Amino acid sequence: MDKRDNHAIIYDKQVIEFMAVAVEFCSLLEQDNTPAREEWVDNMVKLLPLLYLKAWLLPETVPSFSEELPAFVKEEDYNRVAHTVERVMGEENVYLDVFVEEMRYSDTPVTSFVSEAIADIYQDVRNLVSVYQFELTAQMNDALYVCREHFFTYWGQKLVNVLRPLHALKSREWTFANEDMQNEEELWD
Repeated sequence: MDKRDNHAIIYDKQVIEFMAVAVEFCSLLEQDNTPAREEWVDNMVKLLPLLYLKAWLLPETVPSFSEELPAFVKEEDYNRVAHTVERVMGEENVYLDVFVEEMRYSDTPVTSFVSEAIADIYQDVRNLVSVYQFELTAQMNDALYVCREHFFTYWGQKLVNVLRPLHALKSREWTFANEDMQNEEELWD
């Protein structure tokens, strides 16, 4: 692939739109202050579907792997994100997951963790964001290839799986809020 083709792909409209959502996702997870669960879940149920859609629309690219891709997300970063999400989610961190390989061979439900799924997604997305952030043009194409490949083979399914318990939690909050409003209206009838 020549330089013009590479430039056209790494700055493609779909890539830029994905990066905008990815940066928002990463910055939400990298905040110094821990948001309340309700606010955090509200943000996630809005961002995760966008991230999924924008990842799905990323253009195909051919890797050159002329340089080794740096891993920007270290174990400490991964653990920090996972622990923060675990604190935010509290007892709601655990959910039953039926779309995991272990479920094929299990008679009992398989549990997963919101914190682990979010940290897994964060790791791949943040690595790509960092390559773009540091303007490592020679590595952008390959980082884009790896992130897109991992989306189809790994974190895309994680994203869909973790959206289910977050949606359930958000729906419960909505139901309780509407019930409270109805109860208040009944008081005045």
